[in-house]
Amino acid sequence: MGRRVAAGASAAGARRVAVITPVSGRHAHLAFQQAGLARGTRRPDHYVVVTMADAAAGQLAARGDPPADPVSVPVPRPGRLPLAAARNAGARRALAAGADVLVFLDVDCVPGTAAVERYVQASHDGALWCGTVTYLPPPPPAGYRLADLPATAAPHPARPDPAPGESVPGTDPDLFWSLSFAVTAATWRRIGGFCELYSGYGGEDTDFARLARRAGVGIRWLGGAPAYHQHHPVEDPPVRHLHDILRNGALFHSRWGSWPMGGWLQAFERLGLAGLDPVTGQWVAM
Repeated sequence: MGRRVAAGASAAGARRVAVITPVSGRHAHLAFQQAGLARGTRRPDHYVVVTMADAAAGQLAARGDPPADPVSVPVPRPGRLPLAAARNAGARRALAAGADVLVFLDVDCVPGTAAVERYVQASHDGALWCGTVTYLPPPPPAGYRLADLPATAAPHPARPDPAPGESVPGTDPDLFWSLSFAVTAATWRRIGGFCELYSGYGGEDTDFARLARRAGVGIRWLGGAPAYHQHHPVEDPPVRHLHDILRNGALFHSRWGSWPMGGWLQAFERLGLAGLDPVTGQWVAM
């Protein structure tokens, strides 16, 4: 059952909230996210944009509204974005500046008008707070309009969709995704952040949810905190990320004893691109 989450306006208003976004390219998406934050009922006290081999993104965001605080992380291997390390770097900057609540948004995600406020009101220690994410269709010729986003599409059908004012406990950590979520500072420290052994595409968010569960931190799906994922071309399955997925999947297996991203692995197998080695028990490229 859903649970109505109450929070006093004065208490919520006194809490410092940081929004953390890793970015490499997609400057137009970043600018539209920034416009969504500016229009929100609760603007972030601190907007941390973590750039990965993209200094121009930080410069652009720093001149926008709300002005971003750019943080740069190195990219050790070209083509393998260190997303786990980037989110950790953003959290360190936000915590050093006194953040009480950390809101993580992917660069493609535009927060709903009340999303940041809702995260601040609802978040308390001991949970990963996950708002709904809607995948938008391609934009019209004039681009998306912020006011039109709520009517554009429905939230992702594979995740819970609580009503505004409610939250629903999650029972499957593998459903967690890092597109849009919030934690309190205390809970972030309790989990310890993302595992930085992951690089490139896939696996680091599922690993983070397992780390959270091991620390006694569950998922709560939160109504009233929507994010809208801007359209961009995708592959299904993501063939160009095959080697990242196999490498990160093997890392996850070594840490947790199971394979993540099972749907993609099976799709790769059907395409003759990967298979499970019966001797080693490892998924390998064919």
